[in-house]
Amino acid sequence: MLNLETSRLVLRPWQDRDRVPFAAINADDEVRRYYYPRLLTAIKTGELIDDANERLFRDGFGFLAVERKADGVLIGGAGLSRPGAEVPGDFPLEIGWILGRAYWRRGYATEIGRCCLDFAWRRLGAECVIGYTSEINLPSRQAMEKIGMSRVERADFDDVTVPPGNILRPHVLYRIDRPAL
Repeated sequence: MLNLETSRLVLRPWQDRDRVPFAAINADDEVRRYYYPRLLTAIKTGELIDDANERLFRDGFGFLAVERKADGVLIGGAGLSRPGAEVPGDFPLEIGWILGRAYWRRGYATEIGRCCLDFAWRRLGAECVIGYTSEINLPSRQAMEKIGMSRVERADFDDVTVPPGNILRPHVLYRIDRPAL
């Protein structure tokens, strides 16, 4: 199974011991303020974990548990996946992350993003990777820009999985193309 490492983190398949701490992350209103649905129950979080592991087994990549090397603490989830039908265009890979509040502003999202992009280029041979988020999610947008992604002009879209009128429905699309390696 896939394991990725940075100097401080391990991205790995989800384990049963991750269910409770990841459910706590997904139940934090501040963490989930830019996500829809707003909060996830422990049951929905478990379903997300199961789905992520199934996709990882099927595709060889996916949304992984993120563990800090220093103490083995689960700090969130991140990785590469296939974009959903709500994303206009035909893109092979999207990058994403969600981190517990205690782990914000430590450079983890940037570290994770660079690791995932390196995997996309070197191991998957991807030509491009996209990221998308709600228009108001400035922290994630800044993290995408820090890893070299650029907003795709005139590619904003309404995420049809979010109800009309919801502040999280307008989305922005970011992209990065494979560099010359």
